[in-house]
Amino acid sequence: MDSAALDRFEASRGRLASLAYRLLGSAADAEDAVQDTFLRWQAAHRDRVEVPEAWLTKVVTNLCLDRLRSAQARHERTAGVWLPEPLLEGDPMLGPADTFEQRESVSLAVLTLMERLSPVERAAYVLREAFSYPHAEIAVILDITESASQQHVHRARRRVTAERRGGGEVDPASARRVVEEFLAAATSGRTERLVALLTDDVTAVSDGAGLARRLLLYKTRERVASYVRAGFKPTPAKRRLAGGSPALHIALVNGSPAVLAVVDDRVVGAVAFEVTHGKVASLRGIAAADRLARLNAAWQQHEPEAPVIQAW
Repeated sequence: MDSAALDRFEASRGRLASLAYRLLGSAADAEDAVQDTFLRWQAAHRDRVEVPEAWLTKVVTNLCLDRLRSAQARHERTAGVWLPEPLLEGDPMLGPADTFEQRESVSLAVLTLMERLSPVERAAYVLREAFSYPHAEIAVILDITESASQQHVHRARRRVTAERRGGGEVDPASARRVVEEFLAAATSGRTERLVALLTDDVTAVSDGAGLARRLLLYKTRERVASYVRAGFKPTPAKRRLAGGSPALHIALVNGSPAVLAVVDDRVVGAVAFEVTHGKVASLRGIAAADRLARLNAAWQQHEPEAPVIQAW
């Protein structure tokens, strides 16, 4: 491959990775899809490609659709064992964040909701909402009609909007204050205050510290509060599992506040929050090492704020 062709691909790599991450919800899978796209680009008759960026977008999108449609992916995603892979604020794979729609499309809440869409609906929604592709171009990428593209986006937008809790953007500073108060209540035993900080329809999902075969789901304020109190209560067994006594940090993950448990500069667990109207609407607890690999690498490259709790 000549240097000009390589440079053209590298110029598109970040956008392709961001698109693939939104489609797959996994940084590792997104990287694989981008690498496969590179191999296709390397083998292509590039002199016949009129618009390389469009060609690359079509290839990576369809590779992601193949993954979403595969029997293995269907099993993994419908058996109740899947959560989106969290990314630390500033990760280039989060992609464009100039508009509310772009920021929302990469939130853990929306990435989870998009699992309920068909692969084509998900692709059309992401291309339109996150990357502002016109329907004519989406139709070419997905091999559908322009009218079908409009219908897919409309259905996807309606489903996502109907199930979103807040209905609008939350000020990051306000959300952080809610999480700080929540953490203080969770670690001090103030159960009544903890319950008061939860919405009536709050949910909590956990991968069981990476040990559970299926996701653990909790509903109702009382059950979620009980789960949180137990989860944030330090024990010798938890410290052994973590490899030490973690420091607890608050950081932005996929645009929302999260509590990160860190041992020796290594993130061993993350709890991501969805905040609406001054209360916690959902929590997602992730501790499986493979789901935290990219977040960990990013954490070790930046200067974190002082921990909220020095040693848990």
